[in-house]
Amino acid sequence: MKARARYWIAFGAAFALLIAALPQSGMAVPAFARQTGMACVACHVNFPELTPFGRFFKLTGYTLSNNRTIPLSAMVQVSRTSSRTVDQANFDFVRNDDLALQQASVFLAGRIFDHVGTFTQWTYDGIAHRAALDNTDIRAAWHLAENDIDFIYGVTVNNNPTVSDVWNSTPAFGFPFASSSVSVTPAASTLIDGGLAQQVAGLAAYAFWQRSVYAEFGFYRTADGALSVFRTGQDINTPGGVARLSGASPYWRLAYNHEWGANSLMLGTFGMIADRYPDNTLPGTPTDRFSDYALDAQYQYLTLPHAFTAQAAWIYEKQNWRASFPSGGIGAGPTPANPTDHLTTFKARASYMYQRKYGGTLAYFSTTGNADPGLYAPAPVTGSANGYPDSRGLIFELDYLPHPQVKLALQYTWFLKFNGAHANYDGNGRNAQDNNTLYLLAWFAF
Repeated sequence: MKARARYWIAFGAAFALLIAALPQSGMAVPAFARQTGMACVACHVNFPELTPFGRFFKLTGYTLSNNRTIPLSAMVQVSRTSSRTVDQANFDFVRNDDLALQQASVFLAGRIFDHVGTFTQWTYDGIAHRAALDNTDIRAAWHLAENDIDFIYGVTVNNNPTVSDVWNSTPAFGFPFASSSVSVTPAASTLIDGGLAQQVAGLAAYAFWQRSVYAEFGFYRTADGALSVFRTGQDINTPGGVARLSGASPYWRLAYNHEWGANSLMLGTFGMIADRYPDNTLPGTPTDRFSDYALDAQYQYLTLPHAFTAQAAWIYEKQNWRASFPSGGIGAGPTPANPTDHLTTFKARASYMYQRKYGGTLAYFSTTGNADPGLYAPAPVTGSANGYPDSRGLIFELDYLPHPQVKLALQYTWFLKFNGAHANYDGNGRNAQDNNTLYLLAWFAF
């Protein structure tokens, strides 16, 4: 028997034993389920997508409790990535076609005391072989419900813009909920779309009036000094690495929400303005400004046998290279060829689940912008021969939940354009579809 076949048989046997050993009560983050005594379908459509009750639970500070428990949980993701390459001798994906421990996480999640609760994640990255603080959201919240008044208000301290949001159209908890850590990805993305994750500390106040109008406003700054715990594990010493901001960067979120019967609809906007040092190891230099403005929407139809959800988000980013362009680059910072640039990102996704056990998703993504050969220079595999950042494609995903604590996913990413072109995008004969990726995921929660 071949070694790879034995490997898969051993994995299958271990998987079957694990499912048999898991408790049968449904849950999402298990600490939340143990705290509330509720099944996963109360809060989640398909983890981490929230239901209306899940949004209520998060907005009230993770404090709703029917049981006294220890607020600890864990999660493991095992994955396999397959993607084509042009020249195996010169370039290959790390761990391509191998079964890999993608990540393992420990959560401190639930009520701490009175009106204070947290969702704190510590993650070991099995591909990069490092551990770091992951998404963290600490809240103090209050709920006023008297006569015809329903008013939730509170404050959040977190380390990722949009991680505090309760709709799954924003970047932090948007689709895809998990993806390959080893495949090649497009060169361009907006700053608010993960560009500051686990690198900043933010403080924001929020309010939700009559389950209809939501508003949040706050500021983010570099997580250093007393706030450095919020970026624990990040490489802050490598030039050109993690982001460093100047001063406090404003963040806003407004949304209108309407719920009727099994339906809910949200229309909203969010954004931030950030002044970023070109080289994170050289604070005190001039800064470049990133202004991100977004519109988003979400619709859900949720019953026990059938669940249909759809989300869309449009993000426009203006990049003012007021520091990097005149200087031709500061330290290891960018070297733009234009004084200003822009990016526009659009994402849309529709998903259906039956019995919250079998699901399918179709998603579309697109990022476009003006040409800047200084930012998007020719390079094998990862570069752009024409200087454009344009990338777009489709994601197909099938989900199967054999147990409320286990999700198996088959995901295929099909690139229609990559770094500016459909064919020969890097000037070395590589086509967009050469980066198509088949991704298998086994996701366990404890």
